[in-house]
Amino acid sequence: MRRAGWVVVLVVAGSVAAAGGGGQSARPYTPGGAPAPATSAPPTDVSAPPTGTASSDATTPSVPDGSTGRPATAKSAIPQGTQTVRIGDALRVRIEWPPDADPLVRLVADYYVDTRRAVVTGDDGYLDNLEYDAVGVAGRWVDAFADRERSLRGVARVYNLRVQSVMGKGAQVNACFDETGVRLVSTRTGKAVAEQPAWTRAPYVQGVAAHRYDDGTWRIRTFVAGEKGCDR
Repeated sequence: MRRAGWVVVLVVAGSVAAAGGGGQSARPYTPGGAPAPATSAPPTDVSAPPTGTASSDATTPSVPDGSTGRPATAKSAIPQGTQTVRIGDALRVRIEWPPDADPLVRLVADYYVDTRRAVVTGDDGYLDNLEYDAVGVAGRWVDAFADRERSLRGVARVYNLRVQSVMGKGAQVNACFDETGVRLVSTRTGKAVAEQPAWTRAPYVQGVAAHRYDDGTWRIRTFVAGEKGCDR
């Protein structure tokens, strides 16, 4: 089944406010029932990670194999040190969990692992953590891999996870992603394609804006583009 990319120094207040509800009656995403995206999405292309149009000047309880697809909550425990997540036979994700981290950092780490699992194995469980704009943006990005018969292999790194801002029921969480050890491959031949996307050349920042429901569940509503600042 096919469905549907620190250090940021300034949060976009509007993004976090939107994640907090903005006065509208928020509800969890249900397949086929999400409102239309509030912002225009980038072209469907595997050449760039899924990002929102907002910018910052702004799996599952334990991320390893066997994601349950449950949305993140503030009570989810954070592993200690570096954790390696296996996705299929060819992709590994190394997550460098910060010490004494706020459990909210799981929003970014789980999202990353689950969308890459969708690309490699076709598992669409990542939709459980997304709603509104994020559903369409991430979904189109995941679908583009299958449409073009592409997959991923290698080792990715997730680091510098941090909560950038919390405002009421909204939060922005950022992280750095290093996919220089990842290659885009053909699902037909299993070989790396000749033209590798830009995100395999240098680390980049990704942020998410999320909303908290009364039961403590957080769901990602949109993506927030970051600036430079992920050099190791």
